Order: sequence, then C-alpha cells, then structure tokens
Amino acid sequence: MAEAADFPGTSPSPARRWLRRTAALLVGTPLLAGLLQVPAGPVAHATGPGAKAGAVVQSAKADATGSRTVDVSVDSLTPTAPSEGDTLTVSGTVTNNGKQTVTGSQVGLRVAPLSSRSSIDSAAQRTGFQPGSEGTEVGGKYVDKFRRLAPGVRQDFSISVPVKELPLGMDGVYQLGVALTGQTSAQPYPQVLGIERTFLPWQPDAAGTKTKTSYLWPLTSSNHLTAKTGSDEQQTPVFKNDDLAEELATGGRLEQLLSLGSGLDITWVIDPDLLASVDAMTKSYRIENPDGKTTRAGRHQAVANQWLNNLQAAVKGKKVVALPFADPDLASLAHTGKAVTGSLGHLKEATDVGANAVKTILQVKPSTDFAWPADGAIDPSIVDVATSAGAHSVIARSDSMGESDDLQYSPNAARPIGGGTTAVVTDARLSTAFQRDMTGAEDSTLAVQEFLAQSLMINLQNPDKQRHIVVAPQRMPSASQAQAMQKALSALADEKWSQSEDLPAAAKAKPDPQATTQVPSAGSYPASLRKQELPQRSFENIQNTQNRLTRFQVILIQKDRVVTPFGRAIDREMSTSWRGRPKEARAYQDSVWAYLNDLTRQVSLIRRADAKLSGRSATIPVSVQNNLVQGVEHLVLRLSSRNPTRLKIGDGQFEEKPIKIAGGHSQSVKFTTTANANGPVPVYAQLYTEDGEPYGEPVRFDVNVTEVTPTVMLVIAGGLLLLVLAGFRMYTQRKRAARKQAQEGPGTGPDDGPEGESGTEPGKDDPEQPSDPTPDTAPESTDPSDTGERVDR
Repeated sequence: MAEAADFPGTSPSPARRWLRRTAALLVGTPLLAGLLQVPAGPVAHATGPGAKAGAVVQSAKADATGSRTVDVSVDSLTPTAPSEGDTLTVSGTVTNNGKQTVTGSQVGLRVAPLSSRSSIDSAAQRTGFQPGSEGTEVGGKYVDKFRRLAPGVRQDFSISVPVKELPLGMDGVYQLGVALTGQTSAQPYPQVLGIERTFLPWQPDAAGTKTKTSYLWPLTSSNHLTAKTGSDEQQTPVFKNDDLAEELATGGRLEQLLSLGSGLDITWVIDPDLLASVDAMTKSYRIENPDGKTTRAGRHQAVANQWLNNLQAAVKGKKVVALPFADPDLASLAHTGKAVTGSLGHLKEATDVGANAVKTILQVKPSTDFAWPADGAIDPSIVDVATSAGAHSVIARSDSMGESDDLQYSPNAARPIGGGTTAVVTDARLSTAFQRDMTGAEDSTLAVQEFLAQSLMINLQNPDKQRHIVVAPQRMPSASQAQAMQKALSALADEKWSQSEDLPAAAKAKPDPQATTQVPSAGSYPASLRKQELPQRSFENIQNTQNRLTRFQVILIQKDRVVTPFGRAIDREMSTSWRGRPKEARAYQDSVWAYLNDLTRQVSLIRRADAKLSGRSATIPVSVQNNLVQGVEHLVLRLSSRNPTRLKIGDGQFEEKPIKIAGGHSQSVKFTTTANANGPVPVYAQLYTEDGEPYGEPVRFDVNVTEVTPTVMLVIAGGLLLLVLAGFRMYTQRKRAARKQAQEGPGTGPDDGPEGESGTEPGKDDPEQPSDPTPDTAPESTDPSDTGERVDR
C-alpha cells in the first residue's frame, strides 16, 4: 500500500517536552565509538512482520558472533501505548549463544523515530545491529547490568524509565531497540552483542481526527459432527470425537475467544455450524468410538450450555455476521466446484439455514450480507460465486486488491467493484499481525506493539482525513492469538487515535475516490491458496451424495429425519476448514457416502431360492424388508420373466405391485405366474421408485417349470373314473339293503347280523364323496414368506 515518504505528525508536543527530548538526542549522539564500528553483517529477513528470522534462531550458536552473540528477548512492555507521566517498563531475557563469556555487559534502550508503515516493516525484519539505524541509547541509570554472562546462560532483565526521560519528540511511532553491550576476551572492547526491536506508539494526547476501526472477531471451528444420528425420536447426534468439549471448557480455544471478545467493541463473525454443534451438545449426544461402529455417551452438556449462555449475553446489542452454514469455501466453489452441476445450489441453502440457526440459537437477527473468501483473496469468479447467494459485500484484503502507487495513505475499506457489489478491503498488515505462534511471551509482545504502531501510523498518514479501516484476522485464532488480539484492542479502547466501528457501518462509508476498484484477475490469485482448495473430484463426490440422497428421500415417510442431517453434512463437506487438510476432507466425504449407502440398503429385497412350478399356474412370493426405523412408501416391486413365452408374470413379461412397509417390518408380495412350457426360466425382482428409478440391487432366481404331460392326465382321469364307479356300486348296494330291511320289518337291520354277513363294519365301506379338483398349487399363506420359500413342489 502506498504511503507518504516523510514522517507524518499531527502537532508538536509542548515546547518544554520538545526541547528536553531534542537535548537528549544531542547528548546521546556521541556514544561509544566502538558501538558504531561493529560490522552489522547481512540482514536476515523474518518470516513475517515483527518475527525473528527463523533461520537465525535455529542456527543461533553457529552464527553467534558480533551483534548476534547474545539473544535478546523482549517478553513484556508496559504500558503498550504510554502517555505523559507514565513509566515504561521493559522486561525479558538475554542468553549468551556464543562460545566465550561476556563481561561488563548491560541492557539498555535505544529510541529512533520511524516515518512510514514500510519503515515499520523494515525495522521488524532487521536482525543484528545496524549503526545509524538504531537511535540513541537512553543510558544513565536506566540500564540493567550483568557482571558476566557465561555461554548458554540465560539472565532476566527489567528496565523501568519515566517516559519523560525518553527522547520522544513529535507524536508518532518510534522504534524501541533493546540492546545488550559488552565485551569478550576475543574482542575486549564495548560493543553491541545482541539487539531486539519493538515499537513504541506515542500519542499522549487524543488526535483531532481518529481512525474508525472495525475488528472482526471470528467464532469458527473445524467439523465435529458426523452425519449419523440415533434411531430414537430425538435423533441423538453423534460426534466424531470430544474435541469440541475441550475447546468449550475453561481455558479452551473457543472459551477464550468468547470470554476475551465479550469485553471488546467488535463485530462477531460466526459459523452457524459451530452454534448448531454446541446446541446439539446441550442435549443427549453420543461420541463415535475409534472403531467407527460403536458409540459412547457424551457428558459435557453443562459446558455447552454455559458457553451458549455466555455467547447470548456477549452478542446482545452487538452486530453479528452469519457466515453460510459450515463456512463453505467460496474460492474452491468458484475455481473447481462451478464445473460440477448443482454445486452452487448448496450455497444459497447454506446461507438461509445459517441465518435461521443464528437467529434461533442466539435470539439475534444476523447480517448475511457479507461473503468472506479465504484470506480475503478474490478474483472475478470468486466475486460472482460469493454474491450468488445474496451477499452484496465481499470481504477482501489489501494484499489481494492492491493500491495505486499514487495513493499516499491507507484508504477507506469500502469501495464499489461493479454490479452493486461492495468490496470491503481489510488492512493486510493489521489482519495478519497475530497469525504467528503467540504462545511465547516475546512473540505476543512484539505482535501487539507492531499492531499498535501500524494502527497509529495509519492515522498519522493523513491526520485531517478520517478513514474507515477493517481488520479481519485469521479464521480460527488459537487461544494465545486471541489473547494477543485482545491486548492490542484493549490498548485502542482509550481512543487516542482510533475509534471502534461495526462492519456494516464501515461497509456503508463513502468510498475513497482514489482507492482501487479493480478486481484482480484470475491469474493473480495466489498459487499457495489455490493448492489448498478442494479439487473438482471432491465436488463430484458431493454431488453424487446429493443425488443419492434425493433418490432416497422419495421413499421416506419422515423425510426430515434423513434430509436434514445429510443436508448439513454435505454443507460441511465444502467447508473452508478443510484447507490444507485434503486427507481429512476426503475421509469425511467417504464417511458421509458410506453411511448414506448403509441407510439405503436397509430397504431391500430378501434373496430367495429357486422355485419349482409343477403346474400351469401358481403364485410366487417375493419379500421386501425395511430395517429403517421409519416407514417407506412410493415404492413399486416389479417381477419380470426373461422368457415370457414360457413363463408369464401376471398377463405378460412382468407385473408390478405397490410397496408400503412400516419401519422394522417386512412384506411378502404374491405374483401370479402362468407356465406354457417346461424348463427353468430366469426371473428378476427389482424395486423401483414411483418415478421409474431403480432402487437397490435386483434379485434373480429361476422358476423350474415341470408341466403335466397327456399320459399323466390319462392316468389321473382313469383313476378318477374308477373312484366314481366304485362309489356308484356302493350306493346301489345300500339301496338294496334298505329295501330288504323295509320288507322284513322292524327289529332287524344290516347291523343286527353277524359281521361279514348282511351288514358291514361301520364306516368301512361308506362311500367317499368326490372332492373338488386338486388345485395346481398349495393354498396361499397369508404369513410373510421366509427367505428361500419354494412354491408347490
């Protein structure tokens, strides 16, 4: 970003203060000549603003010569932005990384004015002592002395100096060097053996015009919920692990973000998926065991409830920006997902679902007007995708948009980029100030001081022109990073040069006419970010899952039990949190796909054995099972003959029957068949949805037809004739016996005589009544058919 070359100031300090500090500068100039004669050595550039060069730290002992002999660590600086009458205290450690003992050493402070934002960058990146660039040492009694510093030994130091004793002149930013001077046996003269630089923002009185600063405070997390839910009425959610509980517990990352942000004037930027996950933890929930099959009960409902209650209190009366559900990766959608049909459709749904989740859980109405691509990097395709779901503002970053070299100050964040879209361009230096590891006291201290220095310098660039600056830190700050962010923002709270402002207000600020409005080309998108994007294959997998879900829901009676959890799981598959984690992203996609397939297979045909048909017609049962907990409908079972000339199903090649089965039940469906010839005929059973889409795998079995021959029919007919004749004979005999009894009178009858004479043994010769013709098959059973049941052997 372009900026003024000269040191910008708002107003000189009072005359006595100016004279006193000018005198201090003059007196401090002719310090030890030996200090100025030490070669500075090559400059090693740091990996980021304010960072020590990693290579220098890792090879400290190898390069521990000259002004790199001793490592100086600045662990504390208070107050961070001093005022008149304050006492500045600088504390830290010094470590002798050399091979010789350092004697006669002392730690002192050096002050030098800086003139621009780029000069802050340069000072933060320098390592080693550079004569002429380090300013003058305060000296006197404001040093901490060490008689000897042995190799490898670490010593603590602390220096307290009244601000009035520092050579501070006009309001501005000063480099504060903390340097150790001493000597060794090889170089027995005083010299600078180690130095660390930080920054001192000097604005003792409130500025006449203050910068409006909007700081985004993100509440996001990685994915924690699986697509699985319990079979109970409440659909108990299943978590992948218990990591979210650790983040919510006291001292955890999310607990720290919430507690630290609660006392700040910030704009909350929230992923609704995080809220939904925590809300799910407030009730009964399960945790997936390492085997991926069994689960155990979750026990952190109290932690989740406390966190949500605290968040509800924190956001009350504050601006809340809701990201689309699960924070989808807009750049991945634009660069690889757009080529897959249906991918963009998920963004609108995620936006609507996310807004509703925030409103329901937090009882606030969020703004959904902001899209936030990863690292604020944009190109035309990203802008198109970002605004396709209804957002009118895209949060970009100044290292992506860039500025004209003619612009001598940092412009307002908002600027129109065409099509009714506003780019809210965040300040790259301020937004990346806390991206490094902040667990070390020195890293945190240096980052805070550099942030404050850059913030003040923005205000000093054009002190009569108020600017609206937006800061968007990393999406998922660690607890230590959040602590450093909170410390820096607390220092701005006294509003000496900065006033807080919410994001919607900053987006509505009048655009600076000189600020760039040109969206970078696709070719300028950082290659490092492109490598982290979801590949096109991922979006193809996502769409396959969506297609399978669409087909599955058609048959469900309670669609929401499946559509809702899987819809949110698909949103999570597109999350920005997968950047840099391709294996984890693929594993999650695979788990969603596998679980959906497992559910669809719960409605299936029961495999059966081959059937034997020994007549011209019969009924064949086919069974369908539903192992889901809910009922299914809108299914059709079709039984088809591969050779309808030999075996007809119904009136032709196939017959269809509607299917409706309650959860946990099975149904046996009977099909009428007609045989025209002997031999086996392949038969296929297949489930279809009502719109004709096949559902599940078909079941094949053979029907072996053994048709009755004419000879057999003649034998059967002869047998029947003999039965009829025998019956007629028995009938006539009974008639004659009855007439004879009537003639002989009462008292005698066929049963009065001895057996074997005129009577017959009771029941022995009673004529049988002719029965109905035997059916071709056994009587149908109304009970469900067992697997492998055969018909009428």
